[in-house]
Amino acid sequence: MSKPHRPPSGRTNLASCIVATIFLIFLVIIILIVFFTVFKPKDPKISVNSVQLPSFSVSNNSVNFTFSQYVSVKNPNRAVFSHFDSTLQLLYSGSQIGFMFIPAGKIDAGRTQYMAATFAVESFPLSASPDAVVNVGPAFNDGGFGGGGQTGFNNGYRVGPTMEIESRIHMAGRVRVLHIFTHHLETKVGCRVVIAVSDGSVLGFHC
Repeated sequence: MSKPHRPPSGRTNLASCIVATIFLIFLVIIILIVFFTVFKPKDPKISVNSVQLPSFSVSNNSVNFTFSQYVSVKNPNRAVFSHFDSTLQLLYSGSQIGFMFIPAGKIDAGRTQYMAATFAVESFPLSASPDAVVNVGPAFNDGGFGGGGQTGFNNGYRVGPTMEIESRIHMAGRVRVLHIFTHHLETKVGCRVVIAVSDGSVLGFHC
């Protein structure tokens, strides 16, 4: 006659629970490692490629011009970057002389999007004394405007009075990691732009 089957002991159930718990903890650790190495949200990278003044005029010690800036924005994430509430601000001697909103949009994962912004700057007075004569040459290019891959000069020559403006780009948005987690991202870039007062040519910029 066969012996009756005994139900699992309490020790067996406890051991099974411990093994299952260890496995779940290990699985969570693996998921976190993958998330923070592969899917960790990163701020987009803005590179200023060019600054131009299509029109420029000086009259009665006041200046007005059209400002154009060309940038590339790289989305380093493995998810689409949706940007909004982004702005471009232009300053001279600490005062705002131009402002515009950057239209909302999306940048696909790992892609780079090229953007252009052009707007007219209303007439504003030049400072009492424009910057002195600038020697544009190799010394000007090393560690100054044109450094870090920005525009610079190789031929040494001297230019007349100059003015300096500053552009500030602020871009904000979000990414949805694994279509579940939403992260807010933002990035900023500021550039100093040197302009020849005589003809409005852009002598160089550094961001």
